[in-house]
Order: sequence, then structure tokens, then C-alpha cells
Amino acid sequence: MSSVLVQRPAPPADSRPASSRRRTRVLALSEARWALASLALFLLALPVYLSGGPSWLWSVLFAATYTTGGWEPGWEGLRALKDKTLDVDLLMVVAALGAAAIGQVLDGALLIVIFAASGVLEAVATARTADSVRGLLDLAPTTATRLLPGGGEETVPADSLGVDDTILVRPGERIGADGQVLDGVSDVDQATITGEPLPISKQVGDEVFAGTVNGTGALRVRVERDPTDSVIARIVKMVEKASETKAPTQLFVEKVEQWYSIGMVVATLAVFGIPLAFGDDLSSALLRAMTFMIVASPCAVVLSTMPPLLSAIANAGRHGVLAKSAVVMERLGQVDTVALDKTGTLTEGTPRVTDVHPVPASGLAQDALLALAAAAEHSSEHPLARAVVAAARERGLTLAETTDFTSQPGAGVIATVSGRTVQVGSPVRLATTGDAATDDLVQALEEQGRTTVLVLRDGAPVGVLGISDRLRPDAKATVAALTALTGRTPVLLTGDNERAARHLAAEVGITDVRAGLLPQDKVAAVQDWEAEGRRVLVVGDGVNDAPALAAAHTGIAMGKAGSDLALETADAVVVRDELATIPAVVDLSRRARRLVVQNLVIAGIFITVLVAWDLIGTLPLPLGVAGHEGSTVIVGLNGLRLLSERAWTNPLAKGTR
Repeated sequence: MSSVLVQRPAPPADSRPASSRRRTRVLALSEARWALASLALFLLALPVYLSGGPSWLWSVLFAATYTTGGWEPGWEGLRALKDKTLDVDLLMVVAALGAAAIGQVLDGALLIVIFAASGVLEAVATARTADSVRGLLDLAPTTATRLLPGGGEETVPADSLGVDDTILVRPGERIGADGQVLDGVSDVDQATITGEPLPISKQVGDEVFAGTVNGTGALRVRVERDPTDSVIARIVKMVEKASETKAPTQLFVEKVEQWYSIGMVVATLAVFGIPLAFGDDLSSALLRAMTFMIVASPCAVVLSTMPPLLSAIANAGRHGVLAKSAVVMERLGQVDTVALDKTGTLTEGTPRVTDVHPVPASGLAQDALLALAAAAEHSSEHPLARAVVAAARERGLTLAETTDFTSQPGAGVIATVSGRTVQVGSPVRLATTGDAATDDLVQALEEQGRTTVLVLRDGAPVGVLGISDRLRPDAKATVAALTALTGRTPVLLTGDNERAARHLAAEVGITDVRAGLLPQDKVAAVQDWEAEGRRVLVVGDGVNDAPALAAAHTGIAMGKAGSDLALETADAVVVRDELATIPAVVDLSRRARRLVVQNLVIAGIFITVLVAWDLIGTLPLPLGVAGHEGSTVIVGLNGLRLLSERAWTNPLAKGTR
């Protein structure tokens, strides 16, 4: 009977391994519990304070707010002080206590609550990354079938396998260890390791990796690496090492603030002590010192940085780019080298039929050839088969009757379609009569970087299909925009084969191509550039990209099809997979950095004038407070300019500024 193609149901959302959904609960973190307690106490104290309630009540509640939200960062700050470092945590707690000491209890409590909340965000981000690294180990199966010398078999824990053991991998199973194929033919999906979009045909002598998925054939594999040294295990180690050794990042203003705060503390003591030593009265010296401390306070300096960067984060988020912190937004504008993954980044990550070429002697039109191939492939779950069926579905083709379907691992499928024998599969594996026209078609398509599929009817070739991972529509323009922004053409880092990589690179204007790379090779390339003093932006989506994302100056993950590990390891995520947003967010970051410089100049002028006034003359305290707060408001409003829609430019259309 005939059938009209229907949409295959999408896999359920919970079809991923349970490990990929494991997450550290927020309240399992001590930072979150203390911050929540501090917030609750603050919300209880606030209405009592504002309504003029009993002072003893709001005093107790505010004191508890200070204690619950400030003891952890305060303790960490004291430990840092022991190591002769004036930690930002301690400065914030001291600032809150100072505010309370001069009667600004509410302001100090609010500062504590906000600071505790920021600590929770950092702790959650760290915990989620650790969750994903641990979950990566679950890609490898927990058990494997080991073949015994006498011909029997036993199921053993995968981590107990030793070098030279022989394992049996049945159809659909994950391979239990890195090794070499001793017997059998199958297609293996190794996208988690190499990023290749299509399963790779494996036969005797080929290498296979733990955690990759076997296709429809059975394989006997000799174990060649200890499970603790498998490629998957090494990826975990590389991500952990890169995350630990990546230099601790601070906003530029925080580095300046470290020395500025020390200087301000010393200067305040001097402003108080020197006049007192020369006979000034205590109240006058204290008032001058308090005024100095207020006008010299780095509040405006701190606000010079955060509003522009937070505004840039909010604007980028509206356009589908999630930057994980202000540090990330600052670093994006510093990049001068871009490394792009191929599959799932420059391409859509899904194989599609791009060419349909009937053999002239077959008498078939394009639609007839595609319908014939789709009918034979309809029962197959191979990604290439799904691509053929999807192409027929898009054209609205009706399939003929199909019987006697058989899948031939590594070769293709064979089925009876309308009473005739149809074979669809690899030109290398399907025996042909050496038809010159067919060979020319296959060669021409492969030279264009296509994966070719040969269609035989009753043993005679009737056509060739070309299948490729389709380039994203904005890929070429994105590469050009990134080149204009950084002054260097991006580099292609991919685990795919050399021919396919170079063909795609030529389409988008990339000349530096590194193909056939394993995860450690991508990390090595990034580290070499970093050693030269470059600041590298890596863009990828897969497990195999995660170590490079962690090692780079900045990493961006493609969100739709990105692996959990890549999404957690990356510094920013492109939610809607729009490549054009990458040069746009880099451009936005650079303009945010320029606003930061403007704000620092404004804050510096205000502080200099007010401090000079207080030291040379007599600056009234109310005027000092007004000047200090005025500078804070000005730099804050200036930073908020990046919230406007006009701040998001499109370098692809308008060029960069």
C-alpha cells in the first residue's frame, strides 16, 4: 500500500540520561540559606522601621539581618586580611557597619542583602558547572559485555575493564571503552567526542571511543585504554583543570578599588589624627574625617562599572545572548581572536539532502528518485535515512509500497519497493558495475564536501543523493563582522574531516582550518594563542568543545542544541542560535567599556574637587554628601544608556563602530 509521509514524533523532553538533569538544589548551598534568612529578616524589619515602630524591635531584626547575611563574607574577608589582602567582601561588610554606625541602618542592611544575593548567584554558577562535569562521566555506560576466552560472556562494570580485554557491543548500545574493532561492521555516532554530524562507518582495525553510540551492527572491540584514561575521562579532567587554572577574573575597577580602599582608610585616619595632634578639637577633627570618608568613598567609582555592564547584559539578554556575569560582559570586548566550531555552530547540526541527481539512463525525475530512496529508507533510524525521508516529506511526496526491509550495517538498506529491489547506501560499500556517469556524480558531490548516497534499483544505479549539514544563513556575514571587529579572520576548529571542513570554510571566508581535532587538540590550539598574548573567544556547542570553552579567555555556547556541559562551561549562551548576535554582543561590550571609562573620569573629577575642598577649606557635610550622591547618580544614569534598543547594533548590516 502507499503512504503519505507524516512528521516523526520528537523524542520526549526527558529522554536524556537522568544524570544530565541532576542539579545541585539552591537551598543545598549554605550561601543560599544564609542569604534567604537575611532577606526574610530584612523584609520583617522594613515595615516596622518605616512605620515608626518600636526601635528595639527593628534594631534586633536589622542586627539579625546583618549577622545572617554578613558573617560568611566577613569571615572570608578576615581570612584574606590574614594573608595581607584587603578583600572586597570585608570592605562591603565594613561599609554596611559604618553606615549603621552613623545612623544609616536601613542602607547598611540593604547593602548586606544585595551582597549576599550576589554571593548566591556565584555559588550556584559554580555548583552547576561542577554538576555538568560530573554528569559527563555518565555518557560512558556503567556496564559492558566482556567476552571470555572459552567463548562465553559476562556483564561487568565498565570501570573494571582492563587493556586487552575484548568486549561485545550490541546494536544501539554505548561503547564501554576506548579500543579497536576486532570484528564486525557498524555505524557509530561519535558526535560527543569529535562533533562529526553523521555516524562514522567502523570496521576491523578502526578506533572507537567510550560513550559513543553503536548503530545497527554488532562489534567486537579490544580495549586499548584503561577506563580512567578514556577520551571521555580526559575531557572531564581537561574541563576541571581549565576551570581551576583559568586566572581569577575581576572587573578592572575591583582591582583599582583594592588599592584605592587601602589608601582611603589610611588617608581618613590621617585627616582625623593629624589635626587632632596639632590641637584641633575632637568633634571638629571627627567631622572633617567623616566628611572626607564620605566624599572620598569609591561608591561612584564602583557604580562607574556596574550600570554600563549590567545594562549591556540586560540588552543582550533581550536579544537572545545570556552573559553570565559583569566580568563576562567586560571580557567579551577584549577578544582579538575568534575560534569557531563547525557542526552545530557554523552549521545547523542536522544533515539535509542538498542534491538529487538521477542517472540519465534511469529515466527517473528528481522527485521520483527521492521518493524511491525515501520509501526504502522509511523504516530506518539512521540519520542519513531520516534526512532522505525528511526531504521527501518537505516535497509532499507519496511513498510506494515497501516490503522485506533489511538494514545492512555500514552499507545501507535494502527493501522491495513496488515489487522491485531497491538498495540505498554508501557508494563505497554497494557493489556497482563501474558506471562512469554514476562515478562522476559521486566524485563531483564529494569534492563539494557532500556525503553521497547511492540508489540502486534491481542492482543498477539510478541516482545519487548529496547530503550535507546545512550552513547557517548568517554564517558568512558573521565571519566577516568578526573579522572587522578583531582585525583577524576567525579560525575553524573542528573534529570533522578535512575535506568537509575546508569546503565549508571556503564558503564563509575562513582560511585557517584545523580539522580532525579531538577535544585536547582544540585546547592545545587555544592555549598556544593565549601564550602568544591573544585573548581568544571560542564558540561551540558540544561536549567536545567544553574543554576549549573553559580554557579560552571567553567562551560562547550555542543554546538550542548545546550539550549541558558546554552550556554550563561557557561564559555566555546564544539562546536562539543566531550567529549574528555574537559580533553584536562583542560590539556592545566594547561600547560598555567606553562608558565605563567616561564614568571613571566623571567620578574622578567629583572626588578630586570635593576632597580638595575638604582638605584646603571647610566643606560642609551636607554639601559633601550631596556632591558624593550627585556624582553617583550621574554615573549611574550614564551607564543606563545601554538599556535602550538603539544600543543594540547589527554589525552585519551597519558595520562596527
